[in-house]
Amino acid sequence: MNARGKKIAVVTGAGSGIGRSVALTLAAAGWSVAVAGRRPEPLEGTARAAGADADVLCVRADVSDPDDVAALFATVHEHHGRLDLLFNNAGTFGPSGVPLEDLTHEAWRAVVDVNLTGAFLCAQAAFRQMKAQDPQGGRIINNGSISAHVPRPHSIAYTATKHAMTGLTKSLSLDGRPYRIACGQIDIGNAATEMTERMQTGTLQANGQLAVEPVMDAADVARTVLHMAELPLEANVQFATVMATAMPYIGRG
Repeated sequence: MNARGKKIAVVTGAGSGIGRSVALTLAAAGWSVAVAGRRPEPLEGTARAAGADADVLCVRADVSDPDDVAALFATVHEHHGRLDLLFNNAGTFGPSGVPLEDLTHEAWRAVVDVNLTGAFLCAQAAFRQMKAQDPQGGRIINNGSISAHVPRPHSIAYTATKHAMTGLTKSLSLDGRPYRIACGQIDIGNAATEMTERMQTGTLQANGQLAVEPVMDAADVARTVLHMAELPLEANVQFATVMATAMPYIGRG
C-alpha cells in the first residue's frame, strides 16, 4: 500500500474500452491507479471520469517500447514505492478483414509488438518490482481473448498473440511462485468497446456470412478483474472467461 493506505495498480491501454472501465472500477474501489497508453488525452479523460477524489496517475507509454515501459514502472515506483497489480491490457487487432496471404510483415510485427512483446515487457518490469519490494509479491492479470480458442476469419496475428498470452500467463504463474507473485488471465468475448463496434453492424462468421453478434457491457468485465485483483495472494483465478451470453462461441457455426 502507498502512503494513503491504498493498493497500487498499473492498467495499460487505459485510455478507452476495457482498460478505462477496469481503471475506473479499481479507482472506485479505493485503489491508486496508474493509467498508461500511447496518447495522453484519452488517459486524462479516464482520470476525469474517475472523479476528483480518485487517485489516478497518467503516464504516456508505448508498451512495445522497452524504454517507455521502464519509465512507466519507474514513475509508479517513484510516486507510490510499490506495485500490487498489473492489468496487462494494451492490445490491437491489426488490419481488419485482411486475408492471411495478404497480411504484410509490417502489420504482423505491429500486432506482435503490442500484444505479445508489450505484455512481456510490462510483466517483466512488474515482476522485478514485485520481487524486490517489501512485503514481497503482487498480482499480474493478463487480458487474453476467447479468440485464442476459437479464431475469427482473417485474424491470424491477433489469434496467435492471444494464444501466446496463455503461455506467458502460465510461465509467470510458475516463475512467480517463490516470490508471492500470482498471475491469472481473463479471456473476454464481445465486450462493447471501440474494437467491437463491428459486432453490432455485422461481422464475418466462419461460414462466410455476416452476422450481428450480442455484446456485453465492459463494466461486467471490470467487475471480474476487480474480484481477481482483490483476492489474497494465497488464492488465484488462473483463467476466467467472461463473454456475452448469446455470442457464437459454444457450438458449431
